[in-house]
Amino acid sequence: MSEVGGRKTAGRIVETEAYLGADDPASHGYRARRTRRNASMFERPGTAYVYFTYGMHWCLNAVTEREGIPAAVLIRALEPLEGLATMRRRRRHASDRELCSGPAKLCQALGVTGREDGVSLTRGRLRIVRPRSRQRAAIIVTPRIGITRAADWPLRFLIEGSPWVSR
Repeated sequence: MSEVGGRKTAGRIVETEAYLGADDPASHGYRARRTRRNASMFERPGTAYVYFTYGMHWCLNAVTEREGIPAAVLIRALEPLEGLATMRRRRRHASDRELCSGPAKLCQALGVTGREDGVSLTRGRLRIVRPRSRQRAAIIVTPRIGITRAADWPLRFLIEGSPWVSR
């Protein structure tokens, strides 16, 4: 859920991709090299790690390991549920199917930028919350996509049959 810019938008996470830290050659925390760009990745679990990619897109990750261990999960896609008018405006009137079907798209739809890097995902303007219902979904595991190193590692998780996932 996002309340960035005073507008509430929310969605159900339908696709993620894990980055395991110092031993993962695809991770920004590979070899535990801390930089100004990846510093949030070394923070406590539940911290947002937001980075800029390709000189034009923001990507949102949730830090997952104890402080000092640079592991995070990239939020790859959401099923848009709340604030769709705001999402459509932010995404320049993309179709509902295209609002959050990729890491950069969901950041744009939620209003996430580098200002959210390092914020808590458990309180504040950007949060990951447990769903109200405990309905279980079938999860598919696939190799990661959109990367070149360790791309074959089975660390992409998506809800089976979801029309909201990325490519």
